[in-house]
Amino acid sequence: MFYYLDGTVAEILPYLAVIDCGGVGYACMTTNNTLSRLKKGQRGKLYTYLHVAENAFGLYGFASQAELNSFRQLIGVSGVGPKAALAILSVGTPETLAMAIITGDEKVLTAAPGIGKKIAQRIILELKDKLAKESAAAGLDFSGGASGGNVLTYTSKATEAAQALSVLGYSSAEVSQALKGVDAETLPLEEIIRQSLKKMVK
Repeated sequence: MFYYLDGTVAEILPYLAVIDCGGVGYACMTTNNTLSRLKKGQRGKLYTYLHVAENAFGLYGFASQAELNSFRQLIGVSGVGPKAALAILSVGTPETLAMAIITGDEKVLTAAPGIGKKIAQRIILELKDKLAKESAAAGLDFSGGASGGNVLTYTSKATEAAQALSVLGYSSAEVSQALKGVDAETLPLEEIIRQSLKKMVK
């Protein structure tokens, strides 16, 4: 229904930002990371997701498309609702989340309030499994080759970055384009991911 909201930041509350668009205040539940980038009385733009439940609906807003993609991926995991997804994204960035999924680092996820070891393991397992299935369906092999005419020759760090970006919901074509020109030989993995994300949201 809504792609983004662009207006004046009317209120900032815990996990909530109110964006005034033409005299209408839209209450968007959001993360601490997004809130830190907003200032009351100034212009703000949030990419939105409308979550429809059986008896209610909620509007969620994020300062970047990468964070929105991460939110969508998280709530797609069985047993993970919007509240848990916001908690996870409030203690880490999309980059750190993606790295945690790829490396199986449960501690990054359990640092969020209300996220126990079992849920963290489920998130890692399901998103890794989803990545594997999508890669197979696309005929891709992130280890350095591909079938079906797609050729992805990545270094080991670039391979991990490509997998992480795929976990965040980006297509193989978007990932391949984003990694072009990024120094995957010398940059740390998280910086490779961060630079690639910046290129995709321009």
